[in-house]
Amino acid sequence: MASRKDPRPTDIPQKQKSNERYQMADLARLAGVSTSTVSRALADNPLIKEATRRKIQTLAQTLNYQVNQSAASLRKRDIPTMGLVIMGESKQSISDPFILSLIGHIADALDELDMNMLLTRVTPDRAKNFAALYESGQVAGLLVIGQLTNHSQLNDLYDRGTPMVVWGARMPDSHYPVVGGDNFQGGLLAGQHLVQAGCKRIAFLGDIKHPEVQMRHAGFVKALTDVGQSFDPSLHMPLLFGDTALRAAIGQWIDQKIEFDGVFATSDVAALTIIAALQERGLRVPRDVKVVGYDDIPLSTHIHPTLTSIRQPTGLAGRAMVALMRQRLQNAEVDSVTLPTTLVARESTAFI
Repeated sequence: MASRKDPRPTDIPQKQKSNERYQMADLARLAGVSTSTVSRALADNPLIKEATRRKIQTLAQTLNYQVNQSAASLRKRDIPTMGLVIMGESKQSISDPFILSLIGHIADALDELDMNMLLTRVTPDRAKNFAALYESGQVAGLLVIGQLTNHSQLNDLYDRGTPMVVWGARMPDSHYPVVGGDNFQGGLLAGQHLVQAGCKRIAFLGDIKHPEVQMRHAGFVKALTDVGQSFDPSLHMPLLFGDTALRAAIGQWIDQKIEFDGVFATSDVAALTIIAALQERGLRVPRDVKVVGYDDIPLSTHIHPTLTSIRQPTGLAGRAMVALMRQRLQNAEVDSVTLPTTLVARESTAFI
């Protein structure tokens, strides 16, 4: 693949009028970066890679570019608004009780800092565009909920100098800081609990293309192998957290006489759907099938039977995301944060 070359003097367009000055947009176009990257490079901001800073600074000298000091002063003002981006593959994602709880705790943490929050939802086909929130100067940085399958795009966005903290799973090649629960431990706890409850054929509901679900699946499989059980791939239903197809899919399993006595659903919304689907078909929870969910949303304690779930500390999560963002805006080195997960046992896995 051909690499982009630095502009040569003969490549640089000459202004037609002697009093016509080069603008920051000209530098950005010639360097192949955004105007915000040019601004930070000229300010020698360490968030921009050294090679990029040198390239832009050399180009500015070649063009005799002069920084507009009044505009620079405006750009240096603290922006009292943080962007909160919900990355989802359906309109249901933003109404998920776990997501709403996390949003609430982020809002509380920002309010304590006298900061506002600008909330937006982005679908995967628009993921490359949400950087405009930051680059346009509307927000000081981006808090992102939901990696989904956009890990490489998030890496690229962070490498461009965008202050960003992501809720999700810490991937081995993540460039951006991540706050997330211990997904492997959560899956391990769920699997161990179902095994201890006497389950022999346990279904796993979740799409392992998503980083968080992939780690929960790995922990779950380890729990089975630790006691000599193997996971039957035919008991894997690769559906999204709140997919409306779950109810029909469980019905198909029952019609096909696929046997299972336990279910690990990678969200509470999915677990509640499964319980309702099983009850509609005459199966009793927990007598016939035991169910474990994930997130421990408040509704888990208000249904019958009450739902056993893996608890994620959304209060700690919201504060951790905002704290990391503050450090990032102060040009401090930050590392990802993994929060503890615990299992809360309730009626859906009780011995009957």
